[in-house]
Amino acid sequence: MVASVPEIPLPEMSLQDANLGSGPEAADDLGAAPDVDASVQIDRLEQLARVTAELAAAEDLDQVVDVVVSHVHDVLDAAISGFMLRDGDELRFVASKGLSSNVVKEWARFGVAANTPASEAVRTGKPVLVEETEESERRYPLLRGYLHHGRSLVCLPMIAAGEAIGAISLSFETWQPAQRELGFLATFANTTAQVIQRIRAAETAALRAAQLALLADASAELASSLDFHATLTKVAQLAVPRLADWCTVDIVENGILRTLAVAHSDPAKVNWAWQLQARWPLDPDAGNGSPHVVRTGRSEFYPEITDEMLVALARDQEHLRVARELGLSSGLTVPLTARGRTLGALSMIRAGGGRPYGRDDLAVAEDLGRRAGTAIDNAVLYRSSRDVALQLQRAVLPEVPPSVCRCAVAAIYRPSARAEVGGDFYDILDLGDGRIAAVIGDVMGHGVPAAAAMAQMRSAVRAYASLDPDPGSVVTALDRMFAALCIRQLVTLIYAVLDPATGDLSVVNAGHPPPLVLAEDGGSRLVQGVPQRPLGVGGEPRTPLHDRLRAHDTVLLYTDGLIERRDEDIDEGLQRLRDAAGLLQIRDLRAATNRLVSRLHNDEIGDDVTAVTLRLPD
Repeated sequence: MVASVPEIPLPEMSLQDANLGSGPEAADDLGAAPDVDASVQIDRLEQLARVTAELAAAEDLDQVVDVVVSHVHDVLDAAISGFMLRDGDELRFVASKGLSSNVVKEWARFGVAANTPASEAVRTGKPVLVEETEESERRYPLLRGYLHHGRSLVCLPMIAAGEAIGAISLSFETWQPAQRELGFLATFANTTAQVIQRIRAAETAALRAAQLALLADASAELASSLDFHATLTKVAQLAVPRLADWCTVDIVENGILRTLAVAHSDPAKVNWAWQLQARWPLDPDAGNGSPHVVRTGRSEFYPEITDEMLVALARDQEHLRVARELGLSSGLTVPLTARGRTLGALSMIRAGGGRPYGRDDLAVAEDLGRRAGTAIDNAVLYRSSRDVALQLQRAVLPEVPPSVCRCAVAAIYRPSARAEVGGDFYDILDLGDGRIAAVIGDVMGHGVPAAAAMAQMRSAVRAYASLDPDPGSVVTALDRMFAALCIRQLVTLIYAVLDPATGDLSVVNAGHPPPLVLAEDGGSRLVQGVPQRPLGVGGEPRTPLHDRLRAHDTVLLYTDGLIERRDEDIDEGLQRLRDAAGLLQIRDLRAATNRLVSRLHNDEIGDDVTAVTLRLPD
């Protein structure tokens, strides 16, 4: 439907409003109508009144056209009826009855400035009545050869809010409207205009609501993930069929423009659409379409796609044949922009002769393009920052061999979705006397300060363990270091020493979640005593806890990201860990540790997860 301004109700148009006047003068102006039987005239007016009531109930333009072209045609026994709407400086033939298809095609569009009765009615806002064929051809030479001899012609402007939005044309074999009937027809035409404006206003409101809903849904999708490949695919699917029959998203990656997403109103045709993209790929030097939009940063807007355009754009005859079969009728391509850069292009196509794209559609598409461009830019920045963070984190965290001192060993680090380095750290040390030391900790905070503290803690643990590896001695020394250096960061830590020969496990826990021991028979226990303070808080020297492991028992050290949940007590997380501990029983310790972390890690917490496992030999 053609977009329009909201309806402004007008009073019914009287004979005088139509500038037809009344009495003998009007008859002289319009040509005196032949005498008509009063009862026939009254019956005809009553039927027109019923048709007017039917018109008022119309819910779309098709119903309006049917009432005007068919029902009025039949009530007045017209030879020809036509319905035209104004489209800028042109009148567009919407529907007719009694005209051949060739005539309708020839007069599909003609200018408001043209010398025709309908154009004159729209220009002047007054009905035009022509009584004889000779008069018609004299006044309107363009109609020569189109009118039958002896027919009269009436063209009625459809006026709403003081503006003619189109015209109704009626031609009669023997009947010519009387003055009273002509005034009623003028009122009917204006009622038609008001109904059309009401329908247009409702359609505009519904369209705008749909456009806003699309932007809201697209924004939610774009904000839901930093994987812009997935989100842009969903955005293309949202656009179809709300704004398009066919939608494609092309993005620039590594300097190359490639198609990221294709959506079609017919799901069965999506693969076919991809095949077309593959057969006729994007030409980076094309003077139109996505490549041109990406190069220039300017939208392309095609309210009507003509056959001449298809011929100009076709790569070959087969390409032209397929393009014609698609029935492309209207299209637009907008840039995906962010921070003054064009990152790709979004294209929308309508097919099958549906409502052509208007400027409001272009504005919505450009808004969507800006939002999508921002999402791409944020995702790229996040990915770049995250890559740097992961490189920094891995530079701090050590590589763990599959075994140390005859024990199987594994370490898993699972970063959060943040683009900053986390505070988790770990280390495994061969103490040189057949024993193994393992440390795991968590520095509060993220970013470079956390990374620096992690590196400092790992170096300090190694230094103090080289002097005296006893857990009590190492953690007490760390407390003294915190006090001497006035370290303000909160750090929790577990330092454990395991003797594979005896199974003796000695642990100092500085405010950290307790280690878990999984026995070979599947039983599990937590190694915990009285809760101890984090590092640097002060207090008495650290006292180790002791546990005895048996052959093939597994010890799990982990950070709080593995067990924490929002609005949940820590004991619930510990129980969940014990319930899932059986996952550690498989032979491949690294795979077992990875399975456990995958089962328990909750991305909603937004925290890193680190797990270190040690298994005694058989």
